[in-house]
Amino acid sequence: MEAVVSVDGTEQEHTIRTGEQGTRGSGPRVLVAGASIAGPALAHWLRRRGAEVTVVERAPELRPGGQAVDARGVAKEVIGRMGLDAAVRAACTDTAGAHTVDADGKVLETFRADDDGGDGFIADIEILRGDLARVLYHDTRDGVEYVFGDRIVGLTQDADGVDVVFAGGDRRRFDLVVGADGLHSELRAMVFGPHERFLRHLGHVLAFYSVPNEFGLDRWLLEHQDQESGRSALLRPIQDATRAMAMFYFPSGDFDVDYRDVAAQKTLLRDRMAGLGWLAPDILAHLDDTPDFYLDQVAQVVMDRWSSGRVGLLGDAAFSSSPMSGQGTGLALVGAYVLAGELAAAGWDPAAGFARYEARMRSFVEANQEIGRLNARSRDVPGPDAEPRPDFTGEWFTELVGRAINGIELPDYAGVPDSAAPTGSPITSSAKP
Repeated sequence: MEAVVSVDGTEQEHTIRTGEQGTRGSGPRVLVAGASIAGPALAHWLRRRGAEVTVVERAPELRPGGQAVDARGVAKEVIGRMGLDAAVRAACTDTAGAHTVDADGKVLETFRADDDGGDGFIADIEILRGDLARVLYHDTRDGVEYVFGDRIVGLTQDADGVDVVFAGGDRRRFDLVVGADGLHSELRAMVFGPHERFLRHLGHVLAFYSVPNEFGLDRWLLEHQDQESGRSALLRPIQDATRAMAMFYFPSGDFDVDYRDVAAQKTLLRDRMAGLGWLAPDILAHLDDTPDFYLDQVAQVVMDRWSSGRVGLLGDAAFSSSPMSGQGTGLALVGAYVLAGELAAAGWDPAAGFARYEARMRSFVEANQEIGRLNARSRDVPGPDAEPRPDFTGEWFTELVGRAINGIELPDYAGVPDSAAPTGSPITSSAKP
């Protein structure tokens, strides 16, 4: 079967190959909004369970670069079950560890990638968000319909399905719809209510963008924190040794800059990072030249439920734990595995499948969100009205980290269809979509 999809803003033909489940159309039709991490990961598992999957992404193509993300504990097990361990590791940043430094560059503390069995502050699976998205896309593109440059603008559901209207004018019907479209999920706002009902700002803002590697980085992340102002600047290596990823954190009690107004965001970043010292002025000098600038509030999504009828949510759209947790990608990968498995185990009944998905994931999500809140609090500016910074040396924190990394059982879903068929050709980190 062939479908016309938009990959780079132009019309292109893309062959959709069938797997061992039979021809397309033999399983439930599932629409997934979002082609970053959660969406393509869910598409992988839905297809293996026999579903006919369409992924719609408002961007005209895969988004490159982005923040370095990690897979720890049970998330690594999911990658293994996907058959993608080799492809993911081939695209990793190969970061050896991290140094915290003072304003003069003197090393204050060191963390290694092999600490805690590879599940520490720097995980042994660390990969740029865009590189992981590309691995997942190449893995699924031959059995999943991808529609780039379009988005959902309306939907109506009834007892038997969901009628969806797309910005491009198409109208189609699906059995299930899942929003995996991130912190500012349009589908969540459409079905569940306005963003402010669910977003919890953690009092900080994060920015990152790539810069030329004129700083001599060689497999080691460098971070400078100014304890008095709560600001920090980081430089981390990426696979392209000629470039590096720069990151900034700064405290902000509120956040009223449009997350799509890049010019206003850059002005805000310059203002808030003025006078930080260390390498910050040299990093900011590249602000107008970078191709991949990003700035947004550090926030979580807290919801009582992640589904409504035949519409569900996954990843940051449902339960963002914030970058402060270091576990957003892990939650997305594990959530995709559980959601597809529970829906298939329930015979694609949305009420039963979504309910079991939420029951299995809730405690795991809450542990990771608690990690995010604690880490955000540890960066708060000290003052008479500030909460005490957390003491991370107690056994309680070790136990919490254990629950956040491995605190969920991965069912094997015995008896649930699983084609286990290869869904794409092997790629290397230099492959292009």
